[in-house]
Amino acid sequence: MTNAALPALLLLALIPAASAQVGPWDGAELAQLSIHQRIVIRIPRILGRRIEQKSEPAAVRWVEKKGPRCVPMSALEGAIITGSDSVDLIVDDGTRLRAGFDDDCPALDFYSGLYVKGTSDGMICADRDSIRSRSGSVCRIDGFKRLVPKR
Repeated sequence: MTNAALPALLLLALIPAASAQVGPWDGAELAQLSIHQRIVIRIPRILGRRIEQKSEPAAVRWVEKKGPRCVPMSALEGAIITGSDSVDLIVDDGTRLRAGFDDDCPALDFYSGLYVKGTSDGMICADRDSIRSRSGSVCRIDGFKRLVPKR
């Protein structure tokens, strides 16, 4: 018999003695256990011009167009800080979306990436969801703009 098995055998030996003193439901307590999950998705910040080298020339000017109200979280690949009140999100199909914040939320807080709290529908939506930084600041998304290269 190994030393690791000894404590387990001692506990098993005590179980019949403890159960002989108590009736089947005497002293029993019932409880309900609820488990809540929180899923947080990290969107990495893209440094340098890695994304531009993959798809566009280095000096691209972007024009904002009407964007979607919601974007699937699973489609987000990265983020680029381009302005003081917005963050550009890179979508897996190569498009760019600009997530605009209100004036009280500086985009520079997202220097090391950003986080999005998971939702039941798997979407990140304007006027509903927020983007969080590692430092703890939270910025509510006012709207999305689709970015297209200026011609």
